[in-house]
Amino acid sequence: MKKHFIRLLFLCFVNTNYAQISSPGLGKANTASWFAVGFEQQLDTIKNKNWKSMTYVGVGRKSNPDNNNPFYKPAIFVINQEFYHQFHNNWQYSFALSYRKQNEYSDSFPYEEIYPKSTQEIRLYGRFSYIFKTDRLKLTPTFRQEFRRFFTPDFTNAEDIFQLRSRFRLQLSINLDANKHHKLTFNSEQLFSISKETAQWSDFNYRESRFSLFYSYSPVKMPVTFSLGYMKNIVGTKNTYNVDYFAFDMVFKNLL
Repeated sequence: MKKHFIRLLFLCFVNTNYAQISSPGLGKANTASWFAVGFEQQLDTIKNKNWKSMTYVGVGRKSNPDNNNPFYKPAIFVINQEFYHQFHNNWQYSFALSYRKQNEYSDSFPYEEIYPKSTQEIRLYGRFSYIFKTDRLKLTPTFRQEFRRFFTPDFTNAEDIFQLRSRFRLQLSINLDANKHHKLTFNSEQLFSISKETAQWSDFNYRESRFSLFYSYSPVKMPVTFSLGYMKNIVGTKNTYNVDYFAFDMVFKNLL
């Protein structure tokens, strides 16, 4: 009985690791906003156990480069499905499929929509994480590899046909109470990529950094986690620009 109880506590602790849903990059702006609703489900029917599913839908909006309204204009729509496997106390991997539709705007005044008005993306990715943990702290370095395929609104090839992108993230989670209902999460993530353009490949280089802080709350009697966060996105190495993101999401857990 004691073993089962300890394992239950461990699974509950692990399930909080991906409670927040970080915003995607939304291009040039001063500020941006992100809202997402997710559904996390423990898949106990799978033979090897410790599998779970995470499905979410998110929308993003952003300002123009000359104003600070994070809700000023539509920026992105996302549907994401990911499966995680905790195969060891310290090791976890996942794989995912994502669809994204991102609005395209001119970088010069008056920052209106350009043709084509949006880019569609099909994304495949996997990640591998190692988890260092204590009763109150969890430090998780993660490597994520993505394959991104881009299309115009009518599903013909976009200017950038596809991209391979590597992401390196270091995440620190701090439980603020013994029952793990309140949590702070810090993320530092660096992104590198190489793209296949119409006629040639670009170089594999560093592209951007993302630094975020999230506060998450899991009510005692509700199977949901609410997260409120801020992200600073620093893009480029020359002529860099940065965007301030404000995010809110809710993740419902084990509804089935």
